[in-house]
This record gives sequence, structure tokens and C-alpha cells, in this order.
Amino acid sequence: MARGKLRIYLGAAPGVGKTYSMLSEAHRRVERGTDAVVAFVEHHGRPRTEVMLHGLEQVRRVELEYRGTVFTEMDVDAVLERAPAVALVDELAHTNVPGSRNAKRWQDIEELLAAGIDVISTVNIQHLESLGDVVESITGVRQRETVPDEIVRRADQIELVDMSPQALRRRMAHGNIYQPDKVDAALSNYFRPGNLTALRELALLWVADRVDEYLQQYRAEHSIRSTWQARERIVVGLTGGPEGRTLIRRAARMAAKGSGSEVLAVYIARSDGLTSASPKELTVQRTLVEDLGGTFHHVIGDDVPSALLEFARGVNATQIVLGSSRRKTWQYMFGPGVGATVARDSGPDLDVHIVTHDEVAKGRGLPVSRGGRLGRSRIIAGWIAGVAGPVLLTLLLAALENGPGLANDVLLFLFLTVVAALLGGRAPALASAAVGSILLNFFFTPPTHTLDVAEPRNLVAIVIFFAVAVSVASVVDLAARRTHQAARLRAESEILSFLAGSVLRGETTLDALLERVRETFAMESVALLERTGDLAPWTCAGRVGPENGRPLSRPEDADVDMPVGDHMALALTGRVLPAEDRRVLAAFAAQAAVVLDRQRLVGEAERARELAEGNRIRTALLAAVSHDLRTPLAGIKASVTSLRSDDVAWSREDEAELLAGIEAGADRLDHLVGNLLDMSRLQTGTVTPLIREIDLDEVVPMALGGVPEGSVTLDIPEALPIVAVDPGLLERAVANLVENAVKYSPPGATVLVSASALGERVELRIVDRGPGVPDSAKSRIFEPFQRYGDAPRGAGVGLGLAVARGFAESMGGTLEAEDTPGGGMTMVLTLQAAAGRPPARPDLPVQATT
Repeated sequence: MARGKLRIYLGAAPGVGKTYSMLSEAHRRVERGTDAVVAFVEHHGRPRTEVMLHGLEQVRRVELEYRGTVFTEMDVDAVLERAPAVALVDELAHTNVPGSRNAKRWQDIEELLAAGIDVISTVNIQHLESLGDVVESITGVRQRETVPDEIVRRADQIELVDMSPQALRRRMAHGNIYQPDKVDAALSNYFRPGNLTALRELALLWVADRVDEYLQQYRAEHSIRSTWQARERIVVGLTGGPEGRTLIRRAARMAAKGSGSEVLAVYIARSDGLTSASPKELTVQRTLVEDLGGTFHHVIGDDVPSALLEFARGVNATQIVLGSSRRKTWQYMFGPGVGATVARDSGPDLDVHIVTHDEVAKGRGLPVSRGGRLGRSRIIAGWIAGVAGPVLLTLLLAALENGPGLANDVLLFLFLTVVAALLGGRAPALASAAVGSILLNFFFTPPTHTLDVAEPRNLVAIVIFFAVAVSVASVVDLAARRTHQAARLRAESEILSFLAGSVLRGETTLDALLERVRETFAMESVALLERTGDLAPWTCAGRVGPENGRPLSRPEDADVDMPVGDHMALALTGRVLPAEDRRVLAAFAAQAAVVLDRQRLVGEAERARELAEGNRIRTALLAAVSHDLRTPLAGIKASVTSLRSDDVAWSREDEAELLAGIEAGADRLDHLVGNLLDMSRLQTGTVTPLIREIDLDEVVPMALGGVPEGSVTLDIPEALPIVAVDPGLLERAVANLVENAVKYSPPGATVLVSASALGERVELRIVDRGPGVPDSAKSRIFEPFQRYGDAPRGAGVGLGLAVARGFAESMGGTLEAEDTPGGGMTMVLTLQAAAGRPPARPDLPVQATT
């Protein structure tokens, strides 16, 4: 029986419409005649989702009792017995009630797929197991229900259900996701705009990576080596020279011309560690490319052009940016150079850009010997020079009637031994010394064509030749080993320098660090494993590498493992590393543990900060409720009690006064509660301005209803341009500002509300003659629950200015405090003017007094 196909609707957060989309797809399939049933869908009380269930067949659920409560779960046996063509199973990451057939719902789905039933399911990005730590650092919430990434990756189709954070928050505020009593808490915590934006980006990037993965898999299955220009990927080849900054900036400008373009800077180091690059310069270039939105890669390869092309094709790059050669003219005798070789071998699918710079033809030093780790071609050449060379030299000298003499013959053979030592190391040189000694003895030392030596001086010459040849070979080999050791130390110091720079900047994430380990040591995958105790199972804290690679459940299963303390280990797969590489690997492992701890500490610090801020707001709110709200309540209750008293006969004037007190107290309560609700809306981001064009004189007079008559003077010029605002929010903001100004104005002084036009802005100024506020306190007065100086406790909860600024900023304006010349304070409310619109009703009076 063929395995069923899995289709998953992936979302960034609850409420984006995954279940609704799944049910819509089910209706489409049913209309086409497909046998589709609802195996398990939970509508969570959302009316629109519940309506979509109508018309679809629903398989009965199984009831399970757990701790005295009855729960319903998907009845796998009933679905298998029904055997539909398509089954809808909501919430892929759901954990089943204990006593169920399987522990997780994705295991139930696996059974349905194995039975040949196609399944459509849903999951949020935060439920992917590999992203648990990332989501926790963003939202401060640890997801308990997770699904292995491999289950989602194996899906035949993944469809992203996307929605902007603003639209999702509006949907939440309208009560379409959670119950009304949970909306405020959700908006101010998990559903903050920053959280939703980060989760949305995470979902988009995860799906984009899966698209790249599918593309790479398809290219591999069809043996496609050419580049498919699905999107521009620009690889910048760095040498560590100063021209790298020019190349990076040029590549960034090229990437900026196309949407979705990506810049990848790569530095290729030789496997023996020899390099002429400056670690300091590479650090600067790495920082530059990351600041410009690109990525930096450190790759090992002895053949730089081949390694660069292999890297470019591996990442499906479309362009390569290289700098013009820094070599002088005479240095081209060593080869055509990296740029020319890459351009020649790139083929038609890769565009190679050679960029000029200030360092062109200034020289880059002689070619550096590779030292002890010689390539196969070098070793073969050494053996040819050491064995075949003496034979050919013998044939050449024997063909001469009058040879150069034994002394010169010895020098010629010695030259070949030195060449063999330089090319192939000690073994070819020793072989050359032995072969040369035999040939010198047999062909050129009397008596010839025998191994006998007639004259002692000739024997001494041959012995000295062999001794010198062996000495030269030993010295060359020793120099090569010393060079190799120095090269390794330099390579280690370069890597450790990068590592130290990352530590000091605090910019390396765990995944980035593990990717650096994988690239540095040319491994297939790298994982950081940890456990809570000696007998506890290992868990994966982070992993990079191919998703279909070999999973690691313990360090012993890896090709290389590096312990970090008692309960953590760095595990690498791909090849076995030599012992000399473990020192640098140990530094990476220790840094990985530090990065992991730092990420967790950052998350804890963020949660602590949020708790502290919430505690501060709660404390301030408690103080406000305990005094400022109780004061008008006490006045209202006293007046009501007096009116209901049968002991006193109140006159009409007294009753009117008591009723007026009740009305004033109720108005004050309404104002205080209104400010509290407005502040709550601002903090949760649910204020959505309805911008329209209007005259200021239509709004400002309406904001003066709560102040005593004659306490405010209006100066609204008739030539003012129309402003683009939300009239309701503007009225509330101006009312709070005017009430605050009247409250602190001395008796008999009026508050001036004037307006003026400045270019594309309109300024509304509320001027009072009160005590004013020093410059050091001007920023604090706009914070919630702040009252400057010795303001009386009954003067409000300290939210008026905070609400006014919040409303102003939500409409695209600003609110600032200035000193009033001669004493007092001026609130400057800046609004956007409606471009190109004439002022309305120019016949209105210039001034009005209320």
C-alpha cells in the first residue's frame, strides 16, 4: 500500500488562519468529489472556524478520563476503519492525554499516513523542536508541545499562512482569536508587535530554507551542476588584503539593486594553515559584511580557485566578485592567478566580476611553500626527480665522450638530490642519494661498470656525496616540519582571534558558532549535546549541517567528540580529526557552552525585566486605585448616604448641591478610568487611528468641555491648513493637555491654546503660567503614573500627559514640553498637515474665549 501524503499549513502564531485554510481546502476537495473527513479539528470557540466545519463529515472522538476530567482525542481506530482518502488533523504538535494510543498527535498521523490516508494538518513555527530556544528568547514563553523538525520537513507540501502583526493584533482585539477576558493579557505579552514580527520572520526564513533545500535536493537528484538563478547570491572572494573592504561594498551595492539578493563573503585558507592574510583585517571585513546584511564564511581548501567555485556552486550563487590581482608583472610566471582561473572555469552559469582597487599590482610577496603537508603531485615529482633524474643524468653523461669529471658528476647528482628534497621531502631525497651513489660508483668511478673502487679518494668522494645528500634531505625535512608547526600555530592564532573577537562583541549566536566550527574543520554536521545528570539522556541544544544527516543521540556516535564539563559535549560528524586539531576544537567547545549560557541568561534577564516593569505598573496602578479612585468614590458615597438619611430634611438647594457633588465625582471617576483604559490600549498597541482631514477649529473647542468657563483662550488662525488626524484621539489628547494646564495655572490666569503652520506641519501650543518643570524632569512627566513635584494626591493618577503623547504619536505627530517665556510651561503638539488642501471656512472669527 502506498504511503499517504502529508500537507501542512504553517503559521507564525495562533490566529493567523491555519485551521480556516485547512477547512477551506477540505471544502474544495469535497466539491471535487474527494472523500475527505474531519478526524480532529478544534475551533476554540471561533465562530468563523466553527462555521467552516458545517458540511464536512466528522469522525467520532474517543473520550479519556484523566485526573477526574474527561478529555476527547482523535480516535485513530475509527479513522482507520473509516479509511477516507483525506483526513483533517489539527494541531500537529499536540500532546495526547495519558492513556491514548500514542503520546503525540504526529505519531497518530504517522499511522494514518502508513495506512495510505492523505493527511492535512496545521502547526505553528514556535512548536518546531529546533526553534524552542529561539522562540523562548523572543517571547519569554517555553513551548512544551513540540514536534520534531524532521516530521515537518518530510511533508509533501508545506504552505505558509501569513498575516501581518498589525492585522493579527486587530483580529485579536476584535475577539476573533481568544475570549474577551484574555485579550488584554495576550496583546500585552505574547502578541506584542515585536514578538509577532520576529515570529513571522522566523517562519518566512524557515520556509525559505525549506524551498532552498528542496531546490538543492532536486538539483542533486538530477545531477544539475549549473547555477539556477532563483535569486541573486553574490559570493565575494577575500584574500585578507585591504582591498576586501572595496569588494564587500561593491557586492553590497550590487545586491541592493535586486530584492532578496544575498551577499556571502568567503575567505579560503589552506589546509596546512599557511596564509598571508591579516587576522585583524579579516576581522574588520567580517564585521563590515555582517553590518551590510551579508554572511562571512571561512573555508579550507588547498586549490583556491577550485574551492571558491565549489563553494559558489554549493550555495547556488549567481555572481562572484573578485579583486584585480595585487601581484607584480614578474610574479605571473608562477601562474595566471586566482581571478583569471576562476573566470576561465566558472562556466556560463556564474558571472565573475573583477573589481579594480588601490592595491592593484603593488605586490603580495613571493609564493609561500606549503611545508610539511605536501600534495600528491609534489610527492610524485619528488620521486621522479630523486629516482628517474639520476638515471637520465647518467644516460646524458655517458653519452658524452669527455665527461666533466668525477667532481662535477658528484655535484650534478647532489643537485638532483636537493631538488628531490625540495619537491618531495626526505624519502625521495634519501632514495636519490642512494641511487646516485650507486650510479656514480658503477658508471663514473674507475674501474667502471663494477662496484669496486680503485682509488681511496674516489671512495671518499662517494661517501661524502652520500653524507651531504642525507644531511640536505634531513635539513629540508626539518625545515618543512618547523614551517608546518609555525603555520599551524599561526592558523590556530587566527581562528582563536576570530573567536575572541566574537566573544568580545557578544554577537555570535549558537548556530553561527557551530556553523563556524563546521566550516573551519570541514565537517558534515556539528551538534552541541547536553544532559542534566550522569544517567540522564542527551539532548541536542543546537545543531548545524544537512537536515537529512546522521542524527546524534550521544557523543559516542560522532566521529569526533569534545567534552565540555561533565554534562555537555561538542559532537562532529564527517571525518576523524587529527589530535593536533583538538586544541582549537576545545576552544570552540568552551565558547559554545558560554554562548549557550549567555543566550539563556539573556532570556532570563528579559523575563526579569518584563516582570519588573509589570510590577512597577501594578504598584503604580494599586496606588492610584487605593487613593485617587477612592477619593471621588468616597465623595459620591457620602452624598448618597446624606440624601438617603431620614434624620435630616434637605432643602432643594442642599439636594441640588449633593447631586452636583455626585455628578462631579462620577465625572472624575469616568475621566480617571478613561485614562487608565487609554493607557492600557496604548501599551498593548491596539490604538488604530482613523485618519481623515479636518480643521483644528472643529476639534479643539470640543476638547474644552471639562474645564471651567473663561479659563482658556483660543487663538486658531483662519489661514491654518487642514490637518490629517483622528478627530477622536486628537480631542482626547487636547482635553488632557488643557486640563493639565488649567490644573497648574495660578488663580485668575488663563491658558492660551494657539496654533500656527510651519511648512508641512501644524503646531498646537497649550501655554500656562504655572510653576513650570525643570529640563531634567521634562522627559519624565510623559511617563505613566508620573506627577512632578508635590502635586496633591487627589490631582489624578499621572496618566494624562502619557496618554496625550501616545495618541499624538499614533497619529504621526509629536508632543514636547517647553518653558513658557516669563514662567510656566508650554506643551507643543505637532501634527501633519494635509498637503495641498486649503483651509476651510475662512470667515470664522480669529479668537474665541471659553
